[in-house]
Formats: sequence, C-alpha cells, structure tokens
Amino acid sequence: MSENCWWCGRKISKDLSKYNSCILGCTHRLPLVDAPIIWVLGGPGSGKGTQCEKLVTKYELTHLSTGDLLRAEMRTCSERSRNIAAVMKKGELVPTDIVLQLLKEAIIRFAHCSPGFLVDGFPRELLQGIAFETTIGPPTVVLYFEASQNVLAERIKARSLTSNRIDDNDAAVAVRLKTFLENNDKILDEYADKLKRINAERTVDEIFIEVMDIVDPLVAKATAKVAPPTADRPPEDDGASASVAEPSAM
Repeated sequence: MSENCWWCGRKISKDLSKYNSCILGCTHRLPLVDAPIIWVLGGPGSGKGTQCEKLVTKYELTHLSTGDLLRAEMRTCSERSRNIAAVMKKGELVPTDIVLQLLKEAIIRFAHCSPGFLVDGFPRELLQGIAFETTIGPPTVVLYFEASQNVLAERIKARSLTSNRIDDNDAAVAVRLKTFLENNDKILDEYADKLKRINAERTVDEIFIEVMDIVDPLVAKATAKVAPPTADRPPEDDGASASVAEPSAM
C-alpha cells in the first residue's frame, strides 16, 4: 500500500498502520489513525450532541464527547478527576493536556474497529486544535453547528431542568457562552478550508439531512479504502521499496 508521509510528503511503499512516525527518517509524526476524524463544533446547546447520536446510529462512527470523557474521568475519584471537577464547576476550560490524553486513549482503544471518529466539543480554542494535530492528526472536516446566543441560552436553561450537570448552572452557563464566543472565531478562521457551517436553529431532521450530505462521501471513501480485494480490483502492490529500510524499532 503506497502512501505519503503526512508531514514531509514523500511516498512510502509500506503499510504505515504499525508506525507512529515517518519511516523515512523525517522528524514528523503520522496521524494516529487513518479513519476520518470529524470535529463537531458549536456552542453549548447547539444540538451537536444530538446530531452525533444520529451519526453514530447511521454510520457506526465512534462518538468522543470531551464533556462525557471528562465526566467519566471525574467518576474515578482520582486526583486528576478532582481537578477537572473544580474547573468544570466554574465553567472554565479544562487544561488541554488532560483533554488530549483522554481523547488519545479513546481513539487508540477504538482504532482497530471504527470507520471514523466524531470529536464532539474539541477544540475549544485555537491552540487546542494545533495541539490535537500534533498529538493525534488533522481533522478531515469541521462541522460547525451555528445558533444565536439567545437560542443557546434558552436551550441550556431548558436542559438544566433535567440534566443534573454541574456546568448547567446559570453562572457556569454565562462563562461557557462567553468563553465559546471569544475563542470560536479563531478556530473557524484557521480551519476555513475544512469548515462546514450548519444552521442549527432548524429541526433535528432538517439539520441531519445536511449533515448526511457532508458525511456520506467521507464514510464511503473510508469504507472503500479498507474493502477487501475482488476479482475486479486486485490488491495494491505494497512490496518493500529498496530505498526504505524496515526500521528496527519505533
């Protein structure tokens, strides 16, 4: 299987799945997984979680909600969980290195069986996005569920009646919305070439029709990439290249 190094661009006639760095010797890292990575962005209450649930049902994608990962970690009662709880209760951002570690562990856990990953609620600031690319890999596409601040506030208020989430209190909501608005535009500008804006003030089904138009070709491409050889499509030649030596240890 002939592929290119993600960073240096040179062709490698090797199966790269077992390596996490360029076997040509450049200092760059390869993406953690080859499956599509879809960033799912939107303010609190934008409905992105609901759309992720529908995507999981239809495409069997792996849904990685940073909020859910953090709340699950808090239930471990570790020192890290207590630090996370204190930050979330105030509506502030959890340190990037903690969130990235949780995401990386989850992606590695499902890499062997997932057709793609929905990264829900991350990045929340530009530096987080850059750190994600360095640690895990670049996003395939960025879905942004767009709704006005008033709509978001009303939805969160309604949700707080039943959610029992520590970050759905009035003070935390105000901070979360302020933090989101201050950081979001920089992320959208940086990833403009991969950005898909979606009007999130419509019905769930109307929104999902648009989402499917975006995700369908990504899943189809990923499925074709791992499809077994057929009589009409023989396997690709992945023989070792004379110019690329098998690394002794990576």
